[in-house]
Amino acid sequence: MGALSGPYPLAGALLGSGPPPLSRRPNLILYFPDELRADALACYGNPVVRTPNFDALAKRGTRFAECHVQNPVCAQSRCSMLTGWPTSVRGHRSLFYLLRQSEPNMFRYLKNAGYDIFWFGKNDALAPESFADSVTEWADAPRTGPSVLMGARPAGPLTMLMPGGGDRRANSDYLTLQNAIHILERKEQDRPFCIFLPLFQPHPPYRAPDGFAGTYKANAIPALVPPNLPKKPNFHRGIRKEYGLDAVDDATMRQVRATYYDQVAYTDWLLGEMLEALERTGHAQDTALFVSSDHGDYAGDYGLVEKWPSGLESCLTHVPLIAQVPGGASGHVVEEMTELFDIMPTFLDLAGTRATHTHFARNLTAQLQGAAGDARRAAFSEGGYNIYEPQAFEPPRGGVYAGKGALQNNDPAMISRDASIKTRHYTYISRPAGQDELYDRRNDPGEARNLIDESGMASVRADMQRRLLNWYINTSGVPDEHRDERGTPEFIPNPIFPDALTRSTQLLDGM
Repeated sequence: MGALSGPYPLAGALLGSGPPPLSRRPNLILYFPDELRADALACYGNPVVRTPNFDALAKRGTRFAECHVQNPVCAQSRCSMLTGWPTSVRGHRSLFYLLRQSEPNMFRYLKNAGYDIFWFGKNDALAPESFADSVTEWADAPRTGPSVLMGARPAGPLTMLMPGGGDRRANSDYLTLQNAIHILERKEQDRPFCIFLPLFQPHPPYRAPDGFAGTYKANAIPALVPPNLPKKPNFHRGIRKEYGLDAVDDATMRQVRATYYDQVAYTDWLLGEMLEALERTGHAQDTALFVSSDHGDYAGDYGLVEKWPSGLESCLTHVPLIAQVPGGASGHVVEEMTELFDIMPTFLDLAGTRATHTHFARNLTAQLQGAAGDARRAAFSEGGYNIYEPQAFEPPRGGVYAGKGALQNNDPAMISRDASIKTRHYTYISRPAGQDELYDRRNDPGEARNLIDESGMASVRADMQRRLLNWYINTSGVPDEHRDERGTPEFIPNPIFPDALTRSTQLLDGM
């Protein structure tokens, strides 16, 4: 257990007497790279990548060793994070169902509690009409080059490897970060602030800016989880065929991983820029900084690239969660399971407020002070969509995503709904229209050997199935916090004028 340090008490202790004065509440920053898997960081055990700024933050704060997302795709995961809801609660199971004005979100709670909310970077969370009452100031990530979603499908296999990362300071992530630093540099601020930084890197295409590209070499990358393993879901085979990845050798897949690590190194450098700005502006002592991500990336594992909407392997669900909070523990590691949406009640507690809607996330402020997590806890994730809900499917796209759109629309069985439960020891994935999976995470961290049919695992399988079913029963169909009146509303008839037509004509004709 790490030692407590810093002059600021965690705000959770202040809730009993209402929100504390604005000056006593910490500023909040959520540094949020896209598609960052936890095991890509040195502080999470990666033997190759050097991530000195992530590592330094972990030493000064709390690192959650087993944080998992609710869904392996951007929008779905972010909607869960901001509400504390599994994606099935309100149907936020696709890229195109964002949080509407009638739905709660973390930023609106914070804004109503007196915070200025700054959002710099991509959206994938709020419906357009939700920004005005949830965010004080916002700006999309600047476009610095042609979209990878446009144009014809590239020739050859879709490895998503691309050249030409360009100047590190001309990258959209760097420019986005400057918006946040400008907020830190403001001299007059009479309200606490919350900055949300949803960056792009290390999201594919796999390419890193100059100075980072080529940092890691393919021949130095440890063995990846191999392709074509038995008892894997059908989309493994489908992706490899549609993308042309069956023709790609192991050396190329290691290059995918090496380039992904180059991008992670760039993301680490950007975090260092943020940390330096916090120190330079004097905000290091009054700001809680959280680092996490919306999901991971295959990055060559199983012979796959990017992610898949029904992929629930740990490389997609396991993300970093690191937090340095004024008054919190230093060098503390929470080994127990946590979930990404725990950020929501934790931020609200630090801000001296709370959510009023029913949710299933857990407040982590005790862990930020050095407490252990819940040893009995499991993490739950959902993915995919079925053919009877065509509105959920991603439309066909071009560029490097041409294969992804084509596969799910031409063969919807490849993307059927599924759900998983993960404990520190096991992963169980239920796929009603496909291959169920069961893995021993301790002895098989790459989840390569599917134990679903092993007789010796029958009791484990039954227990995981029971817990997953109970979770669905207990979290499904949450009512809105606002009730409707049951009574029949009064009917007030309008008066009837038998000669209305004649008189109207006369009035309109000026008679």
